Amino acid sequence: MSVVEFEIQHKDLMGRTGRFRTCHGYVETPTIMPVINPNLMTINAEELRKYGAEMVITNAYIIYKSEELREEALSRGIHSLLGTDMPVMTDSGSYQLFEYSDVEVSNAEILEFQRDIGSDICVPLDIPTPPYASRARALRDLEETHKRLREARLMIPPHGDRMLAGVVQGSTYMDLRQESAKSAADTGFDIYAIGGVVPLLESYRFETLVDIIVTVKRHLPLSAPVHLFGAGHPMLFALAVALGCDIFDSAAYAIYAKAGRYITSEGTKRAQDLEFLPCSCPICTTYTVDEVKSSADLLAAHNLRVSFEEMRKVKQSIKEGNLWELCEMRCRAHPAMVAALRRMTCYSELIERYDRVTKHPFFYLSECSAHRPEVLRYSKRLNRFKLYGSVLITTSQSQAGEFDHVFIVKPPFGPYPVELGESYPVGQAEIPAQIDEGAKTVALRNVLRLLELNSTKARFVFRCDRSWVDNPLIEEIRKYAEVEVG
Repeated sequence: MSVVEFEIQHKDLMGRTGRFRTCHGYVETPTIMPVINPNLMTINAEELRKYGAEMVITNAYIIYKSEELREEALSRGIHSLLGTDMPVMTDSGSYQLFEYSDVEVSNAEILEFQRDIGSDICVPLDIPTPPYASRARALRDLEETHKRLREARLMIPPHGDRMLAGVVQGSTYMDLRQESAKSAADTGFDIYAIGGVVPLLESYRFETLVDIIVTVKRHLPLSAPVHLFGAGHPMLFALAVALGCDIFDSAAYAIYAKAGRYITSEGTKRAQDLEFLPCSCPICTTYTVDEVKSSADLLAAHNLRVSFEEMRKVKQSIKEGNLWELCEMRCRAHPAMVAALRRMTCYSELIERYDRVTKHPFFYLSECSAHRPEVLRYSKRLNRFKLYGSVLITTSQSQAGEFDHVFIVKPPFGPYPVELGESYPVGQAEIPAQIDEGAKTVALRNVLRLLELNSTKARFVFRCDRSWVDNPLIEEIRKYAEVEVG
């Protein structure tokens, strides 16, 4: 159940662009919330608008712990404290609980504090369980999290001035993640948040991250935004959005800058290793490389610029229908990201249910493209072809002989009738001249499927060149068709 007003505008894969309403205005998704440390405030929250921010997040527990900040927040409100009228989300201190094992506040106390300081989106004090912890611990932590989420919903009821996030935990146990997502959905929250994944991000366990996101998304309402806690690096945005995440928080822009790190959409560079600035943001075109290297503030500003630029690219790719292509390009930047992309292809059937039926022309970029939703959907629709008489299926555009039907084989889709040569998706697919064996195998599976569906009423000739005959599926095809090798 969802109680937020969330308008979805465009969709691609499981990603979407949309907007939701808060007491301080609308927020367009997918979006990044820059993390504001109230003890540092190196960048005024309102100044973040010029980078593209529509919403910020800060830590209510840090404010609560400081007597000076606490009194100021209670008397003036969180927006005045941060110097902004943008929507503000407040975290509860769960990260501090994870890092330091204890916090000096109860769930009820921190929720009451978030409510009293005027937070737009409040977060319960959930219990994050580290990856690969014992199942007994994960289950114990999850039961306490469920208890605290139900308490939070009673304290901050639906349809009021404050929104409430339902946090999903469960460590790396997918059945516990599923249970947590179902429980949160049954309770009903304004937004949902996937927590406990920062250690996976830090150790580049992106395959497991894909499993967690998909497991959780299966059981959350589509009518609410989903926040992926701690995923603030732009190299992840395309993949996470493609799997259905809508909101991200980023402390990386400041943390990396303090450590002398220069963020790009493909990864992170040590600023001291830069001889040139591979970016055309206002920071990199205004200052010299030495000035950027020596200033954490300039590095932070650059990191913010490139993060919001990447999110705009993600949103535009959803609008154009080429989010998969962007995912492939970004995931080629690191072996762990390639592994995550391959893991995403394991969920092609689920993704296909949400994917647009028509979109941008299909670009084959790697073996992962053979498992895109468009290919799966095409395979499912082969049963629409009702064939009779003589049928030629050929891997070449050249044809000879008289046939009642002629199909051309185009990897990875497989056979398509010549009459559909200009139609989406097969006719508009851009395929390299040299195709890999994975794409050929998927294509031959679809040839075999077409043969099996029509074997009783049609006679088939499968004509291919020698580059196809070593595939084991050729022997299966021989059971239904005369195979000609030319």
